[in-house]
Amino acid sequence: MDRHQVTVYLGALATGAVAGLAAPSAVSWLEHAINPVLAVLLYVTFLQVPVAELGRSPRAGRFLAAALVVNFAVVPLVVAAMLAFLPADQAVRLGVLLVLLAPCVDYVIVFSGLAGGDNRRLLAATPVLLVAQMVLLPVYLLVFGGAAVVEPGPFAEAFVVLIAIPLALAWLTQRSGRVVGAMSTTMVPLMAVTLFAVVASQVPKLTDLTQVARVVPFYVAFLVVMAFLGLAVARLFRLDVPGSRAIVFTGATRNSLVVLPLALALPGDVAGVVVVTQTLVEVVGMVVYVRAVPRLVPTAC
Repeated sequence: MDRHQVTVYLGALATGAVAGLAAPSAVSWLEHAINPVLAVLLYVTFLQVPVAELGRSPRAGRFLAAALVVNFAVVPLVVAAMLAFLPADQAVRLGVLLVLLAPCVDYVIVFSGLAGGDNRRLLAATPVLLVAQMVLLPVYLLVFGGAAVVEPGPFAEAFVVLIAIPLALAWLTQRSGRVVGAMSTTMVPLMAVTLFAVVASQVPKLTDLTQVARVVPFYVAFLVVMAFLGLAVARLFRLDVPGSRAIVFTGATRNSLVVLPLALALPGDVAGVVVVTQTLVEVVGMVVYVRAVPRLVPTAC
């Protein structure tokens, strides 16, 4: 499964779409399953971060600084430039803002590693990126005018369920090599189950495909633009080739799985559908990235 992760994930997306269309009555319980499955996935992710490296990650130097700059300075500027062109529908705009302003902390590690990126340093930076986005996302939404309909409750719940509890459990169990070894083998199946649940629960809500079609060009443009801006940030911080590739990936991949519960807590289904659409576009984009980024950041550079 490790060797064929991309195929497994694409299969999970396709199976989820078929299941969602075949059994729309299962939407409710599938939505309720997203948070628990995602919490377990993040626990396994945190479990693979060595405690010593995690303790050093805030002082890890140029790589962490580059990851923070590309995600929390460059990306917001790109999103700000898109604002004038986004659809006027408030729910659509809020869904786009939610997903594009939050950096990925899960499958980015997989795709970055497949392209020769330094996924170990990226993994060590994961808790910092996750905490930073939960703190800064409400601020960015306020600045971009999308916070009027966002309640603080879902943010607090997401922080406790998706960050605090999985991280605490990872610290408590990390010393057991048997636990770490056993849980590390579940990473790919857990990611596949999460993608399946997300797509299967949201596909039946795709009753108005025009909403989806209107945001797809923005997601594609974001992937294209961030490839070059990520490389520029990596060069600014004088990173090596594996580090540069990892920075390109962290700047381009978004945290759709973690922000989805926030979108689902909003009135209506539009924001959730807009977030899931980003997942579908991004997974296909990552398949392209795995081949393109090594050419963009060649070993000899």
